[in-house]
Amino acid sequence: MALNKKSLSWSEARDLFRTWRELNERKSQDVVSLWENTLQKKVHKLGDERLLVYEQVCLAALDTNRMDIADQCLVALKKEFSTSLRVRKLQAMKLEAMERYDEALELLDNIIRRDETNAAPRKRRVAILKARGRIPEAIKELTEYLKKFMSDQEAWQQLCDLYLMETDFARAAFCMEELLLQNPHNHLVHQRYAEIRYTQGGYENIELARAHYCQAIKLNPNNMRALYGLFLTSSNIALSPKTTSQKRKDAGKLAKWALRQIEERYESSTQVEALESMLSGLQLGSVPAVTPPTPST
Repeated sequence: MALNKKSLSWSEARDLFRTWRELNERKSQDVVSLWENTLQKKVHKLGDERLLVYEQVCLAALDTNRMDIADQCLVALKKEFSTSLRVRKLQAMKLEAMERYDEALELLDNIIRRDETNAAPRKRRVAILKARGRIPEAIKELTEYLKKFMSDQEAWQQLCDLYLMETDFARAAFCMEELLLQNPHNHLVHQRYAEIRYTQGGYENIELARAHYCQAIKLNPNNMRALYGLFLTSSNIALSPKTTSQKRKDAGKLAKWALRQIEERYESSTQVEALESMLSGLQLGSVPAVTPPTPST
C-alpha cells in the first residue's frame, strides 16, 4: 500500500521510522520522502531519538543518491559526535556511493585501526573490493574477517559467493558446510550446498548432492529447486556405470517420485514432458552401454 506521506503527522512518521528500524527494513524512498515532507521540520521534537533518525535518513539518502540530504544528516551527526566511529563509517559509505573508493578504503582502515573489534568497516572493505572487481583481495579480506567473527553467517554466505565467482567450487562448498553447522534445519542451505556439489560433478559429489536435496525437501516439501535437483541427481546416478543394480532401481524410483511431485505442482506440462522424456531414457534394469575409448596409435 502506498503511503500518503503528506497526510501523516510528525508522530505517525516517527512511529513508522521506529517500526522500520525494529524490522531492519530500509524503505529508502519512503524514508527520504517522509523526512522531506514531515520530519525534517519537526526534528527538534524527537529528542535523543533524532540521532537514530539522522542515521536512518542518511542511509536512505545514500541508497537513493540524495547526497544533499546525506550531507545534512552527516553535519548534524558530526556536531553531536565529532569523533564517533559510527559517523565515520557513514562518511566512508558516502565516499563509496560517490565511487571515491580509495578515500573510502583509507577512512575504513583508520576506523579498523582504532577499533579492531568493529565488524562493520571490515565488511564495507569487502563490499568496496568486490565493487571494484578485485575478487581475490575481497576473498582474502573476508577470510581474515571470519578468523575473528566465525559465527557471522552472512559473511560465510558472501565468501561462498566470491568463491563461486572464481569457480572455486571446493572452497565454496566448505563455506556452505560451515553454514550447515550453524543452520542444520534451513532447507535453503541444504539446497545451495547440493547445487554446488552437483556442479562440481563426479559420482561421489552427485550422491552427496542427492542426499542434501532430499534433506531440503524433507525440511520444505515445496522447495521446487530441490525437487528438480533430486530428479537430476537421481537420474545421473541411475545412468552411471558405477551404480549397482539395486542402487539403480532405487535411484530410478526416487527420480519418478520427484517427477510426480513436480507434476502435482505444475499446471503447465511443457517442463514436465521434458523431464518425463528424460526419465523414459533411463536404463533402470541394466548398466548403460559404454563405448570403449579408441586405442591411440
